[in-house]
Amino acid sequence: MNIIISNSSNLPIYEQIANQIKSMIATGELNAGDALPSMRTLAKDLRISLITTKRAYEELERDGYIESYTGRGSFVLPRNMDLVREETLKKIESSLHEAMTAASMIGLSSDELTDMLKLLYEENNSRKD
Repeated sequence: MNIIISNSSNLPIYEQIANQIKSMIATGELNAGDALPSMRTLAKDLRISLITTKRAYEELERDGYIESYTGRGSFVLPRNMDLVREETLKKIESSLHEAMTAASMIGLSSDELTDMLKLLYEENNSRKD
């Protein structure tokens, strides 16, 4: 499992982990029934605290993405992908609304904001390659 932790992110590490696993489920990289690495293994691989991975897994379980069994591990639950997509679209819309409000406050035009979004999108996609 390829999880990348950013020290420069505003998000706590456990949230970065949970968000990346949610993304892997949404894109089909992880499917229903797939086992996640143990909390200890993931903590060791990422060189972070076991408590941090435990918190990420607890969040994923609370949000209905995984189910954990003592002694067996954590597994991806079946998800309604339309619902996952809709949840993600709501988050994107909220973030874009926040960006639009900030842009308006400094007089940034819609073209400048669109150019900035395109540049960020291209940078993000080039990092995945």
